Amino acid sequence: MHVHVHGQNGEAKFWLEPWIELAKNYGLSQKELGEALYLIEKYEYDIRTAWHEHFRS
Repeated sequence: MHVHVHGQNGEAKFWLEPWIELAKNYGLSQKELGEALYLIEKYEYDIRTAWHEHFRS
């Protein structure tokens, strides 16, 4: 399970399992990565719920 984050200067991919961690960074600054990580942690439940809804089959 993962989430993609897009910003003005690039994008990143974060793994959600087994824990939240940066998988790849394509141009985001450390500040942008920190903000993304904060939001992912804050909305982790909503992200996981949306993931399961989207990939339910």
